[in-house]
Amino acid sequence: MSTSLSYKVMRRSPELITPAKPTPCEYKLLSDIDDQQSLRFQLPMIQFYTRNELMIRKNVDPVNVIRVALAKTLVFYYPFAGRLREGAGRKLMVECTGEGVMFIEADADITLEHFGDPIMPPFPCSEELLFDVPGSSGILDCPLILMQVTRFKCGGFALALRINHTMCDVAGIVQFMTALSEIARGADAPSTPPVWQRELLDARDSLRVTYAHHEYDEVITNEGTMIPPELLEHRYFFFGPNEIRALRRFLPYNLTKCSTFEVLTASLWRCRTIALQVDPEEDVRVICLVNARAAFDPPLPNGYYGNAFAFPVAITKAKNMISHHSIEHAVKLIKKAKADVTEEYMRSVADLMVMKNRPHFTLHNTFLVSNVTRTGFGDVDLGWGKAVYTGLLPAMASFYVPFKNKKGENGILVPICLPGFIMKRFVSELDSMLQNNDAWVAQESLPYIKSAL
Repeated sequence: MSTSLSYKVMRRSPELITPAKPTPCEYKLLSDIDDQQSLRFQLPMIQFYTRNELMIRKNVDPVNVIRVALAKTLVFYYPFAGRLREGAGRKLMVECTGEGVMFIEADADITLEHFGDPIMPPFPCSEELLFDVPGSSGILDCPLILMQVTRFKCGGFALALRINHTMCDVAGIVQFMTALSEIARGADAPSTPPVWQRELLDARDSLRVTYAHHEYDEVITNEGTMIPPELLEHRYFFFGPNEIRALRRFLPYNLTKCSTFEVLTASLWRCRTIALQVDPEEDVRVICLVNARAAFDPPLPNGYYGNAFAFPVAITKAKNMISHHSIEHAVKLIKKAKADVTEEYMRSVADLMVMKNRPHFTLHNTFLVSNVTRTGFGDVDLGWGKAVYTGLLPAMASFYVPFKNKKGENGILVPICLPGFIMKRFVSELDSMLQNNDAWVAQESLPYIKSAL
């Protein structure tokens, strides 16, 4: 299937969905983890659902079901119907105005087969499935959620979502979408009541940074401006049991039981570093997003949907990532970075945000990865069964998502974003690591890669 295929989407005018019942009018402060500069962006994702014969026979319209359920869900998650404001010290807060979230109803003149078998990104004309309504994509004074439901000719549909990341992390989004799905299927209230309590992740009265937090280093570089988006290429790589087994060949015996995430991230970090041709004496980084909910004692309340993750960083010289022992070295660094995330670590980050005016994490020579394979997003059932594909739309970060290939093998789909000429070197390096693996074929017919050209 060619990703250049186009199609027509007929959209109705965007509408604001307000809570189905009156909700409190108040201001609610975000936490000092929520409102850091790194999270001040819109996070887009998409789900595809196949036709459901029972729903067809009952003439049930997914757009109407989701629209009604969304209004009811906002009664419980009413801050989403408000607007972000910025106070002194760049502190973000939600003014709970009840203005609503943005909703788009659409129809496309295609079937789900248009997106491949199995459905796999990148998706042709994805901007048609999540239309950027002019004036809606800012951080302040804009809708906090934009949702588009697009019907297909086959009876299936896509639900695309864009959410202001300062309001919640992926775990919080899954919680919200689970609530939406429960109400869509007839529940009166979510099984897990939402909990705000953002003060639990605020900076301490006596600010003290107790970790080095190299993820927020200020790096001075002689490089020019950032690469224009039109020169960037997004590719998707599938790693099943055979591919992971091949990567584990590079590990010594004492590390063979490391997690799939660790060996995969170490391998990709190595290939990326070589492809970028970084000066051997320069620092290179990998940031692994880590859900810190379990790090707190007592744990954060069940139902807390704010941002509760950290950006721990593994850092080393580029020369260490091109040696024969680079995978072993990288796995050890990644393990340590993940282990650093404790309650005190999170307290230290919150204090740093206030002390340093809410900085952005370091972008220079940084590989940002997030494992969302176990978040449960794919289990969201709106009444049509589970989604046949769930994932995030192209971004600078590599979000690992669960995926089943044509052979029925369960694995991980990893997006990589690099300039085209660098991507070729990346693919070559990755292929050389797996060249003894029968499941990894020559570049001329790479079935595990799908390009957004």
